Amino acid sequence: MNSLDLLYSVGAVALAPWWARKSRGDWRSRFGHAEVLPASRGRRVLVHAVSVGEVNALRGLVPRLAERCEVVVSAGTDTGLARAAELFAGSARVVRYPLDFSRCVRRFLDAVKPDAVGLVELELWPNFVRECVRRGVPVGVINGRLSERSFRGYRRVRAVLRGTFASLRFAAVQDEEYRERFVAMGVPAERCMVTGSMKWDAAKIEREVPGAEQLAAELGIDRSRPVLVAGSTAEDEEALLHAACPAGVQLVCAPRKPEHFDEAARAMPGCVRRSERRPAPLGTGRFLLDTIGELRKAYALADVVVMGRSFGGLYGSDPIEPAALGKAVVIGPAVKDFAVIVKTLERAGGLVRADRGRLGGVLSELFANKERRETISAAAVGCIRGQMGASERHAGLLEGMVTGKVEA
Repeated sequence: MNSLDLLYSVGAVALAPWWARKSRGDWRSRFGHAEVLPASRGRRVLVHAVSVGEVNALRGLVPRLAERCEVVVSAGTDTGLARAAELFAGSARVVRYPLDFSRCVRRFLDAVKPDAVGLVELELWPNFVRECVRRGVPVGVINGRLSERSFRGYRRVRAVLRGTFASLRFAAVQDEEYRERFVAMGVPAERCMVTGSMKWDAAKIEREVPGAEQLAAELGIDRSRPVLVAGSTAEDEEALLHAACPAGVQLVCAPRKPEHFDEAARAMPGCVRRSERRPAPLGTGRFLLDTIGELRKAYALADVVVMGRSFGGLYGSDPIEPAALGKAVVIGPAVKDFAVIVKTLERAGGLVRADRGRLGGVLSELFANKERRETISAAAVGCIRGQMGASERHAGLLEGMVTGKVEA
């Protein structure tokens, strides 16, 4: 046990009342007991994405990389693992990422035997990186992102983490602001480069989504009436949308967290809940998507989409998916976790910003003006197409690590 293990142990005990409330299983894998893989031929790349959002960003990367190397995808959450298994069956092995205790990390690396590791966005765990370095396994960050909020926290312990950042073979980050933060944390400037965001590549540009019309029929959505879909909503946002939704427009709210479903239902009196599997009575205008995995279908039914988690004290939601479906997207002022994406779309005219006070007026204007909606959606799709390419760049960098073409 090293000093970091001791610190983790103290933290685990201190936070026990919090994590004990959360349902977690698969502890064997969490402690590093992964499936033992046969020795590779020197071309096995482990790509780690912590949860669903990061896993989704790999949709363009993994198929490209699998043509050049053997790929193992790891995730840390149950939802991330399930999504990875769904997306990459046949093209990559999927394993659970271990806790960052040194013994767990060693056990995991003994089983998986990667020749190189790519960490998505900012999954820098010190024991893991240290053990990879000890074994001569190069580690790089792809799709790197270090938000202002995270940077403030990391900077407080920079003396502890500087060596971890400095050990990276490269950091391929989304924009210049993130590059400056990675360098400030210890990544040598010559190893830190701007390569863009893979989330643009993961966007599936299409107008129709299989199953969307079936969802509408089963919920009882009237396809002759306009539809507003609010995705990944948080506390208080359903009440805001219920009040701001223009007369005659149907509202579908999809809360981000299942534990928020009942509260969301109370905020929309008389709403039809998807989980109840019964169609709406005639004239119903409020619907709650309290299921998992159907948001894309709901987006396909929308005339306008509002992004949740952006009208309160949180940090926004990713607007790329509904924008790629050709929807006019509205987002609030709180977008720190997706600031670069929002800024890029807004600059292209492919997104509308609104605060709580202006939301009702913005929605009324959009629903009254079809031409305006179409202009926004066309600009968004054009912007997304123009931003694509990061997945190919990252695939090249990861391949370079296992072939020795990326130098430290």
